[in-house]
Amino acid sequence: MSDTARPPGAVVLEAEGLTKHFPVRARGRAALTRAPRVVHAVDDVTLTLRRGRVTALVGESGSGKSTVARLLAQLYPRTGGDIRLDGTSTAVKGGRAFKAYAKRVQMIFQDPFASLNPVHTVRYHLTRALKIHGKNADGASLEELLGRVQLTPAELYLDKYPHELSGGQRQRVSIARALAADPEALLADEPVSMLDVSIRLGVLNLLRDLKERLDLAVLYITHDIASARYFADETLVMYAGRMVEGGDSETVTQSPAHPYTQLLVESAPNPERLSAVGDEDDDEDGGEPPSLIEPPSGCRFHPRCPHAMPVCGERVPERVELTDAPGHWAACWLYAEKTEKTEKTEKTAQRGGKTEETEGAAS
Repeated sequence: MSDTARPPGAVVLEAEGLTKHFPVRARGRAALTRAPRVVHAVDDVTLTLRRGRVTALVGESGSGKSTVARLLAQLYPRTGGDIRLDGTSTAVKGGRAFKAYAKRVQMIFQDPFASLNPVHTVRYHLTRALKIHGKNADGASLEELLGRVQLTPAELYLDKYPHELSGGQRQRVSIARALAADPEALLADEPVSMLDVSIRLGVLNLLRDLKERLDLAVLYITHDIASARYFADETLVMYAGRMVEGGDSETVTQSPAHPYTQLLVESAPNPERLSAVGDEDDDEDGGEPPSLIEPPSGCRFHPRCPHAMPVCGERVPERVELTDAPGHWAACWLYAEKTEKTEKTEKTAQRGGKTEETEGAAS
């Protein structure tokens, strides 16, 4: 199916039940006496990327966000679940199949200095990317690529090495290299976290402009939920390898439902919420993230959750559709319990109504 035939908002890339466990290498006597252990980096993650939309994946360091991006880029083999590109299940390991997949799904890495070869010029990086994907690598093509990322005039940048560029310029070159493939989906792994605060907004605005002009599906990975509200159409919140909340960005950031999302929102800088110096609330300890080798049973957030109930440590909560906005959901027993009680009350009322009708007819 060609790009022109695919309607705006169409699903480009989707993951269902995506799981990744990394084996832990035991040493010495433990290798003989212990059962093999794994790091539960990602468990049962489901998400959808659509043309012309940005989906933000938010969570603290170590929550599994970057692993999800690498799984979607097919850089890691998955332990379980499915990845579908335009509705077709895909699992590529290398060779022509991986090249064909990478032409449609490109990744932007967190550190542009590490992702660019320091001994080669900008011209080399872009020329190589164009040639790999079967594109014309003449001067006009290079100039057009740099123009897309607002590095103009091109002759000022083509013969420079990565160390001669600023952090923002290096990241723009990385974005231009990804665009050389004319991808349908961009996986941006914290693309502005290594940049100065003063230039982050410029790179986010560039990505937004590219999304709109090229109708790209973008996965934006970040630990900053405030930038997700500004940049993304949809926000998904991840904790310790599992999804805990999702919905449109305005709803998730302004009316967070899951206690972990509430913690993220409260931790974001907000001048209106600044307390006086020496406020006792400043010293509150929210605890540490759990070990992913032996993750907590049930809800993985329950050891840190102020609303934890006995059921939270016993069973993994399922997604519950919330009523405050369409598409807003949370995987939390607070809402599952309310939903179950509401359903029981409605069923009881229905049964009671039938009984009263029957009694009235009998009398």
